Amino acid sequence: MNFPLVSKLLGVVMLILAIAFAVCLGVSFQLDTQEFGKLARTAFIASTCTALVGAGMFFWVGRRHTKKFFRKEALCTIGISWLLASLVGAIPYMIVVPEVGFAGAIFEAASGLTTTGASVLSNLEQLPPSLLFWRSLSQWIGGMGVVVFFVAVLGFIGVGGKMLYANEASGTVSEFEESRIQSTVARLVWVYIGLSLACTLSFWIAGMNLFEAINHAFTTLSTGGFSTRSGSLADFHSPAMEWIAIVFMILGGVSFLLIIRLSCGRFYFLRRNTEFLAYLLIIVFASLMIASTLVLDGTSNEAHHAIRAATFQVVTIMTTTGFATEDYVAWSALPQMTLLLLMVAGGCSGSTAGGIKIYRIVVAIRISLLSVERSFRTRVVRQIRLNGNVLSQQALSDVSIYLILTSGVVLSSIIVVSIFEPNLKVDTNLSAVFACFFNIGPGLAEVGPTENFAFMHTHTKYFLALLMIMGRLELYAILALFSPSLWKRFS
Repeated sequence: MNFPLVSKLLGVVMLILAIAFAVCLGVSFQLDTQEFGKLARTAFIASTCTALVGAGMFFWVGRRHTKKFFRKEALCTIGISWLLASLVGAIPYMIVVPEVGFAGAIFEAASGLTTTGASVLSNLEQLPPSLLFWRSLSQWIGGMGVVVFFVAVLGFIGVGGKMLYANEASGTVSEFEESRIQSTVARLVWVYIGLSLACTLSFWIAGMNLFEAINHAFTTLSTGGFSTRSGSLADFHSPAMEWIAIVFMILGGVSFLLIIRLSCGRFYFLRRNTEFLAYLLIIVFASLMIASTLVLDGTSNEAHHAIRAATFQVVTIMTTTGFATEDYVAWSALPQMTLLLLMVAGGCSGSTAGGIKIYRIVVAIRISLLSVERSFRTRVVRQIRLNGNVLSQQALSDVSIYLILTSGVVLSSIIVVSIFEPNLKVDTNLSAVFACFFNIGPGLAEVGPTENFAFMHTHTKYFLALLMIMGRLELYAILALFSPSLWKRFS
């Protein structure tokens, strides 16, 4: 293990957090009232200083690093950086809203940085604007990932940047040239910023004030779901804002590499992108099915309202954003079960969305169909393709192993949460695990869209925070930290 290099990279993560805290401090001077201003400024000064001191210490330890960078250094950097960022990111919550406790602050910080959107806070309108801005900014940073940002601006990582991006953003990097990884990730960041500006402008034109437009743009494109209002987007009572959110949530759930190619006029990639076509097909089919159910069972008396409500909830759940405009817990069983399945599905690879990703679902279905065919045609040889490319046996094996690991972690987590929360119903514990591990935010039952996670025990909050990070990093970067062989010293 090349510890000095890992330390230097962690120093960059801390420096990025220090800059983010400094921006929130500026927001505090501009917008916070006298009642909360002093406390909020104290919180962000303390957070900025902590992050700067941490960055200085990490840089000092890593001052004599070598440039040899392997996969284990990438996994170690990613895993520790997210755990460390969640710990430091909790400081503002601990100071401004101490009643949430240390566990609640860690939960809120992890939820923000992993773009989960689950919360332990209520009465958001009574919180200082600077803290609301930090919640939104943390999701915006977490959407692309702290590590992706520093891959974009640092050249010394070299080929290691490719491994960092692969583990951080769940992206397909096989088409990246090693010498161009830095410029490619930089383009991704610029696309992300450009879409954020477009979303901000759209919300502002639709009637939000500038502060709320910026906050909701941050959490819409990052598919995070934090809002400046306790009732989320439903408090605005604006169909226009809901449709704007739908459009940008869908974009947030699309691979940013595909968006870059389309912006360059390479539209033929759209026709051959199996994952994107499946993504749109699922959204359309699920929206129409739920809208029809809402009309037929009398939940909604107007077709246009049913279509908007169904489409919004399908998109916000499938892209793992977690905004709320309807209390879907009050809907009938079919819409609820559909949304539960969409929680697992998630968005496209290389996007800001969580879930197991559409491409894995497509590959798993094709593997299953091929296995069925081979049960009666034992000698059949058929290649499995995705996006026009033939998948290797290693790629197929990776998908299968990931799905097995995910199933094991989710089932084990449901048991653990049930032990921690023996008084809660099964559907609450199950949906809490789904909502956190797949980075959704709201779940069903007692953790539905009109509720939060504040009532849960301290150890449950710690465990769910770890699940959020594990889900955001797709298991390996966290599970690898528990492997003794990872920590063997670099030589």
